[in-house]
Amino acid sequence: MPLIVKDHTWTQNHNTVYICVPLKGVKTANVHVICTDEYLKVSFPPFLFEVFLFGTINEEKSEARIGNGVAVFTLQKRRDELWEQLFTNIDKEKQKQVREQAIVKVQEKEAEKSKAKTTRIQQEKKYALETMMKLENEERDRIQKMKNEECARATVELDFWREKQRKIAEDNENLQKLQGAGNKPVYQKTERANVTPAINTANTTSGQRSIKQKPKDLPAPRSAGCIKISFTPRVFPTALRESRVPEEEEWLKKQAEARRAVDTDLAELDDLREEERNPDWLKEKGDKLFMAGNFQAAVNAYNLGIKLNRKIPALFSNRAACHLKLRNLHKAIEDSSQALELLTPAVAANAAARLKAHVRRGTAFCELQLYVEGLLDYQAALQIDPQNEALRTDTDKIREIIQGTTTPSSS
Repeated sequence: MPLIVKDHTWTQNHNTVYICVPLKGVKTANVHVICTDEYLKVSFPPFLFEVFLFGTINEEKSEARIGNGVAVFTLQKRRDELWEQLFTNIDKEKQKQVREQAIVKVQEKEAEKSKAKTTRIQQEKKYALETMMKLENEERDRIQKMKNEECARATVELDFWREKQRKIAEDNENLQKLQGAGNKPVYQKTERANVTPAINTANTTSGQRSIKQKPKDLPAPRSAGCIKISFTPRVFPTALRESRVPEEEEWLKKQAEARRAVDTDLAELDDLREEERNPDWLKEKGDKLFMAGNFQAAVNAYNLGIKLNRKIPALFSNRAACHLKLRNLHKAIEDSSQALELLTPAVAANAAARLKAHVRRGTAFCELQLYVEGLLDYQAALQIDPQNEALRTDTDKIREIIQGTTTPSSS
């Protein structure tokens, strides 16, 4: 059975109620809150605070602050009035109905959040695709414009070169006509045809001059150009949103640190053999003792392993399984919670370990008749392995017990 918290305090004015609940040294991460317009529940195993409010509140405007060992709730009243007391006296059937309505309301809110998240992701993907297509079109138009400009410039240069060649050919033709018309050669020097006299006396004795004509001028080389090419940037506002690479790297880093985090200051190490100083060896020994049915000896092995290294989640999870067999239900809940805290971040590599820890903690809750808390753990395990039919069957049974359609079987 859970330990009911009764040392809470509360104050009020005409429009607000303030409730202060001590957390009994429980970590903030282990506190679960359910609040509706007429019901408030704070679960921090093994403790439980539950109140059926005297009047109705506006849950949307209410808020909770958890920290420094207390949970402070500021509840906004729907009507400005002073309550005679915090609790209202209703029968068990009405209490059961209010609890069920609160669970249904919480599930509906979670479904709405999931739907809104899916819609937002689709909109962001659509925006990313439209942006990428727009950038690609702009880049394609820019490149085409550069090609057209380069083509036009090359055409102009080609026309200029052809005109120049035509004029050179005309000048040479005129020069040849003039040379053939008279006895004396006519020398003509133009800008486009460089014809100069050359004296060759190497093979003559009379010093006769001969004419040597230079070759025709060639067109100037085309001016060099440089075309800059840039790749289209890909825009993803939600880059790596679905990727688990950072979480997996963080998990591997935590595992490596856990292997190195051995407490060498324990006095018991002096009396232990070499293999007994290895947490992994102690875990395997505890597993063998558990399979043999010697649960207390397995607990002792896990205890020593945890003293050596408190960062290995399997030691806590397996010790929780032993406590379930020994009916130490509160200890099973604590060990399962500690294992789940160490099994972060949630990645595929530790999915099987998280499933076992959720099932063990959920089983302990159900044995304590805390079926709502147990259902939450079984649902979390079912999300990890949706194809597990046995797990789905157990979840449905717990839900039927909460709804009152099935009587819980005594263990």
